[in-house]
Amino acid sequence: MSPARKIDRKYLANQYRDGTNLNARILLHQKFSTNPYGWFRWVFDQLDLPGQCRILELGCGAGTLWFQNLNRIPPGWELILSDFSPGMLNQAQENLNRQRSFSFKEVDARSTPLPFETDFFDGVIANHMLFHVPEKPPLFAEIRRILKPGGHFYATTIGERHMIEMAELIGKFEPDSEHWDQMAESFTLENGASQLASWFSKVDLRRYEDALAVTQAAPLVDYILSGWENLAGDRRTQLRELVDQEMELREGVFFTTKDSGIFEAVL
Repeated sequence: MSPARKIDRKYLANQYRDGTNLNARILLHQKFSTNPYGWFRWVFDQLDLPGQCRILELGCGAGTLWFQNLNRIPPGWELILSDFSPGMLNQAQENLNRQRSFSFKEVDARSTPLPFETDFFDGVIANHMLFHVPEKPPLFAEIRRILKPGGHFYATTIGERHMIEMAELIGKFEPDSEHWDQMAESFTLENGASQLASWFSKVDLRRYEDALAVTQAAPLVDYILSGWENLAGDRRTQLRELVDQEMELREGVFFTTKDSGIFEAVL
């Protein structure tokens, strides 16, 4: 991979002003993943938490982790969902508020201290969001502070070759561009454990086996455009033409490597 894109607050604010871009990316995975057991179901399976506990999610997005596992959430779980984006929080509330009791709080994990008491949570979750935090040690220190002794921190992320074929496709279209996923290099499956080890007594990594076999051009184009919003109209047309050509060359199936997983870190 080429050097990582600088983490840009303005870019992130525009990316996550609401759920539009994130939903386009989630949709591609939901429609074309080769693993029939979905990512959000699998992540929920990894949560080793007691029946009575308090949980914080940092960067909850549209609340998809919980929406897709509503019937599995123990009644004794108190869930506080946070995000830096008011638009994302609003969508999470729309998705979840009518289902059961959730609390929602606008929190920017890039700014510390976190607005929670010490020894307050049994579990903290950061689902594909740590690579958006430029200075992670202050956040890890805060997560330690708000976790109870023996508390669990769950952090999902991707590996260095995650969707490498997608990056290669974008490189054909714009050779000098930096694929927006490259910002994820700051916290990966390869380097995450060493970053967490200084703050937690035990760190385990579990990988989720999956790939993409995309059989429709339009969702693939939408996925790319979700991270490249300022692309001019004529260039968007050229991108669609390139994707159509690639689909034809690959006999109608664009195969993409996936490498995702979760760290479980225990105090």
